[in-house]
Amino acid sequence: MANVAVVGAQWGDEGKGKLVDWLSERADVVVRFQGGHNAGHTLVIDGVTYKLSLLPSGIVRPGKLSVIGNGVVIDPWALAAEIDKLSSQGVDISRANLRIAGNATLILPLHRDLDQLREAAAGAGKIGTTGRGIGPAYEDKVGRRAIRVNDLADLSTIGAKVERLLAHHNALRRGMGEAEVKAADLIAQLAEIVPRILPFSDAVWALLDDMKRDGKRILFEGAQGILLDIDHGTYPYVTSSNTVAGQAAAGSGLGPSSIGYVLGIAKAYTTRVGSGPFPTEQENEIGEYIGQRGREFGTVTGRKRRCGWFDSVLVRQAIKTSGIHGIALTKLDVLDGLEEIKVGVGYELDGRKIDRFPAAEEAQKRVVPVYESFEGWKGTTAGARSWSQLPAQAIKYVKYLEELIECPVALLSTSPEREDTILMKDPFED
Repeated sequence: MANVAVVGAQWGDEGKGKLVDWLSERADVVVRFQGGHNAGHTLVIDGVTYKLSLLPSGIVRPGKLSVIGNGVVIDPWALAAEIDKLSSQGVDISRANLRIAGNATLILPLHRDLDQLREAAAGAGKIGTTGRGIGPAYEDKVGRRAIRVNDLADLSTIGAKVERLLAHHNALRRGMGEAEVKAADLIAQLAEIVPRILPFSDAVWALLDDMKRDGKRILFEGAQGILLDIDHGTYPYVTSSNTVAGQAAAGSGLGPSSIGYVLGIAKAYTTRVGSGPFPTEQENEIGEYIGQRGREFGTVTGRKRRCGWFDSVLVRQAIKTSGIHGIALTKLDVLDGLEEIKVGVGYELDGRKIDRFPAAEEAQKRVVPVYESFEGWKGTTAGARSWSQLPAQAIKYVKYLEELIECPVALLSTSPEREDTILMKDPFED
């Protein structure tokens, strides 16, 4: 049995929530390994919609252990609110089904302040963050001044750590004309939230090692998408963590040999939220059509997503940098009824053809997509659960994409409902 890592193969919002929920039925443990509450997953189960940000998708499934790994940055107030919301929907959450890594970094109110102040000051040059403090929290983590979950266990000893943190943040706040944060006020805020968070704290690396030794199936759930990776994405318009599958090991405490299969999720077209390059974007009626049909609005922010044609170059690049074994293709039904579908198959940069997306920001701005046109299909793919239910031209489109991205399609999702899935390869089976 192979442990599975699920990652987004585009800029996020590919439908990972549904696929992770679908796979969680086969798993014993579901692990979030990076990102924060800027990631949104929408699950539709028996007609009930659940919106998750920090909690792993497995939390809505009875008998599954959900784990928030050390690679995640955690806003404890946001987590408490999310737990309360799910509890009101009848989801039971306790230490029996949720654990949090004690060495995970906390997002504090001052991180959110700094995030929003920077974006406001950047004007037209803003990155397009969600303003939730994710980036500043990761900065403090690598700057070795972060407050972590296990620091909440004894607030009487936290004073020196808070002072070191505030020496950095108050200098920034003074420079921006903002009032300084007092150590006593921050510690008092932490004291109020401790009872909501600390009971879930654990040595997650040891817990997962025990699970692996016992032969439990572990599902690693990524947030955002590979094209937002801090190293391999469209820098600087990226998130503040590594989103590639390799982070599943570092962000959970299990070694890379623990991951047997990497499943990448990709839409049958492309979307992006926020600023940054998007070669195949359609700022026209096609983009509007895709956005309306696909209900392309952010789960967390509500922001309208930018929409465009499938970019095989970017997805192929994501597959290679993340070691993806198979792709789960989602939202094929959004393309139903189009007479012509275009696919980005390459780029031109300063008059020459290239087959990869350049790393340099200025070069990224200048690439021009090269398209191939594909005949659309008249029938519907919505709700299909077998190949025989798909229009022949839709099958040809999927096979065409497989050739372009040099990776097989392992699953095909045809609606938000978890059962509307065509399985070609079970990722949990070696």
